Amino acid sequence: MEGSIALWMFAAVCGLLMLGYPVAFTLAGTALLFAAVGTIAGTFDPAFLEALPGRLFGTISNVTLIAVPLFVMMGVTLEKSKVAEELLESMSALLGRLPGGLAISVVLVGMLLAASTGIVGATVVTMGLLSLPSMLRAGYSPSVATGTICATGTLGQIIPPSIALVLLGDILSSAYQQAQLQLNVFNPQTVSVGDLFVGAIIPGLLLVSLYCIYILGMALFRPESVPPAQTRTMSWRTLFHGLIPPLILIAVVLGSILAGAATPTEAAGVGATGALLLAALRGEINRPKLQEIVTSTLETTAMVFMILIGAAVFSLVFRGFGGEELIQTFFADLPGGVFSATLLVMVVIFALGFVLDFIEITFVVVPIVGPILLLMGVDPVWLGIMIAINLQTSFLTPPFGFALFYLRGVAPDSVPTSAIYRGVIPFIVIQLLVLAALWLWPSLATWLPSQL
Repeated sequence: MEGSIALWMFAAVCGLLMLGYPVAFTLAGTALLFAAVGTIAGTFDPAFLEALPGRLFGTISNVTLIAVPLFVMMGVTLEKSKVAEELLESMSALLGRLPGGLAISVVLVGMLLAASTGIVGATVVTMGLLSLPSMLRAGYSPSVATGTICATGTLGQIIPPSIALVLLGDILSSAYQQAQLQLNVFNPQTVSVGDLFVGAIIPGLLLVSLYCIYILGMALFRPESVPPAQTRTMSWRTLFHGLIPPLILIAVVLGSILAGAATPTEAAGVGATGALLLAALRGEINRPKLQEIVTSTLETTAMVFMILIGAAVFSLVFRGFGGEELIQTFFADLPGGVFSATLLVMVVIFALGFVLDFIEITFVVVPIVGPILLLMGVDPVWLGIMIAINLQTSFLTPPFGFALFYLRGVAPDSVPTSAIYRGVIPFIVIQLLVLAALWLWPSLATWLPSQL
């Protein structure tokens, strides 16, 4: 009986989120309402809520999560200081005169923006405003141009340092320790955000490579859809002013993590400081712009932490109603064991991605299913990368993919919505192929972390 109440509570939260209510207050409010009714009816023990102050203090004082506002600030600073714009101009000057070169430039710049912002919406909107007019003027097919921009924008989910990987890493770390303690392993191993960053490098580069191969294939078999563009010639000033500085910043941030010289949080501090210095050297920092950067960072950070607090309330009440035991029993009874359980979780996350944001899924679904799958022996790094790419795919899937809506908002009226939907289909296929490759060869995600 209690377990079924937990499922009703989960369904109520999903329903309210689809109606557009704020995520953090929906999670906490629905959970507390169910807890109050359950306490009156005698189906919920209010003692579960006594753990809430400790949970909230642990969330707010979590050193790992300090990386979130710092990476956000790094990305917002690079965007506001027009570094992204000059980066695209530099790459276009380098490759734009080749068939498909402008699209490949968009993919490569999107990869670099993903490594600096880590936020899908920001990358899609930025690339849409900067590159879509240029691609349409060059004679690109609207479907190819919009599909490339949408797919490139979602790379922020998987290319480190990704906000999604920071949040997933923190949740999976707690879930992994919880699973090992249930297995009576009293000296549990840990999985860190850095492990997920390292594990995401090969799948992320594989994804970018397949995007470029697809575009080269279009240039070979349908050259009229990706013609050469008339771009300015690459100069040494363009190279050193627009391309080299952001590349050095990203290399320092990621290199310090990979070399073990800095934690993701420390590297995020270096990235935020470096982005501010880069903007200052370019003369793009003044008081109004700095205030805009800080305000944007504060808004995103406040949203993330409020959702974290709401998710903490929800998970406690969900556990109090016996939801965790119900799902654990259900997974254990599934025919096919770990294979079926993991496949079911991936399908559910993919379906929820149609209507919920990745932050909502990360905080609502992963804390519930993560400990159970890890208890069944699933590798935490592999699971984190699989979930990240799965969520990335759901951003593109018509008709509700968020990346499609972001681009529709900035695309000119001459580009029909149907062209955007057609354009993303090949990239969805590519992402599903990478997901299948990870399923068949988990070492794509686990080999590099084991070496480092």
